[in-house]
Amino acid sequence: MISDKTLFEIEEWAQQKLDECEAGHDWWHIIRVRNNAKTIYQQEGGDWDVVLLSVLLHDVADTKFFDEFEALMMIEQKLTELQIEKNTIDQVLLIIQNLSFSKQWSEGEYTSKELQVVQDADRLDAMGAIGIARAFSYGGHKGRDFYNPDIAPQKYDSVEAYRNSNSPTINHFYEKLLLLKKQMNTKTGQLMAEDRHRYMEQYLDQFFKEWGE
Repeated sequence: MISDKTLFEIEEWAQQKLDECEAGHDWWHIIRVRNNAKTIYQQEGGDWDVVLLSVLLHDVADTKFFDEFEALMMIEQKLTELQIEKNTIDQVLLIIQNLSFSKQWSEGEYTSKELQVVQDADRLDAMGAIGIARAFSYGGHKGRDFYNPDIAPQKYDSVEAYRNSNSPTINHFYEKLLLLKKQMNTKTGQLMAEDRHRYMEQYLDQFFKEWGE
């Protein structure tokens, strides 16, 4: 088990790295994902050290803000300096590399119980009331329209197409957020996703009612 002192140092380091990220990907996101992960882990099991480290560090290598290769090297170096077991480090790096929604278009996908727990925990934070707030926060950060009735949602067939999209935030619900419920890995994650998914559908109904469609 990783000591409290070591965890505190990792948390401080990760928080510093995320200081300049927009509100949807800041340290509070990590706290929420950690809480989700703990709930899922308590029902589904796995190696908690691997789950926790992956949660704390996953956005340090988020390609929306950082160079993934350089970030993974920094994470590996930091964990090695703190004398984390190599097997644990290797698992954490693999989870971070395979966590993103966009990885569904990659070949040779890695999987493990721990990845399933972390991925479900992270996806849950993209759903429901929090997910809606995060979507508009990031859309504003990127200067996107929040809605444009002349631009239809897209169906992506590659990582590049998904990452290079600049579609309005409302489209993002149909391009990603409403797809997450069916992509949950664990039974616990699936149950937790139900209410959040329903809330997003209700929000969209109200949005289009107010818009006049």
